[in-house]
Amino acid sequence: MERTNPKDMAKAFRFSPLRRARFSTSVTRMDQLPADDGAEVAIAGRSNVGKSSVLNLLTGHGGLARVSRTPGRTQAINVFDLDPGQRLMDLPGYGYAKVPDALRLSWGDLLEDYLRRRTSLRLLLLVMDIRHPLGSHDLALLDFARHCGRPVHALLNKADKLSRGAALHALAQARRNPALEGVGLQCFSTQSGLGLEELHWLLARTYEKETPVETGAKSEPSKGGEGSGPGQGGKSQDRNATTAGFE
Repeated sequence: MERTNPKDMAKAFRFSPLRRARFSTSVTRMDQLPADDGAEVAIAGRSNVGKSSVLNLLTGHGGLARVSRTPGRTQAINVFDLDPGQRLMDLPGYGYAKVPDALRLSWGDLLEDYLRRRTSLRLLLLVMDIRHPLGSHDLALLDFARHCGRPVHALLNKADKLSRGAALHALAQARRNPALEGVGLQCFSTQSGLGLEELHWLLARTYEKETPVETGAKSEPSKGGEGSGPGQGGKSQDRNATTAGFE
């Protein structure tokens, strides 16, 4: 797949407040978060899967989120303000074995509390590597999000590493996986810009709505951005669900 000029990617914006994104704060405890009102979209994924690159591409600010070659760099929830009452949340990456146990456990607790309690959370964006998605930590996050009734949209990132046919095959396989039932799916690439317009369109709808996007809602596909719209997991608020797989 061809690499797209970042300036051309910026022209694809459909949701202008993303261009006004600015770093606000980093938090390691729930009581440090901004007031729980307005609308938030949170970005989650394994360490080194490209979360920071996704955030930078979405906002058009190449250095907004620090991109590191060291997995596990994001060690807190990083908050980015858009327009008043609208936020992007960069959640701690999970699954990196070299992070100290105590820190990994604290991340799990923070993620659990955030997903369970944050009423302003409208959508969880799960970033996965299209070449090997649905690791044990991804499955644990999906299961917990479903228990909390959180809508999830999955980005099969790094699609530029595959041919178009192979990427579409991986997308079709993911759609058939029971773990992704009710979850929005699309191919994505921070290198080529594949799927960017579709994602901007989805986020515009998400921030505009007063309630989370509905189950099975279709996001309008962009040219080359094959995918399906966001879904929502079960509504059960199961207090016994755990996030053991996050660590």
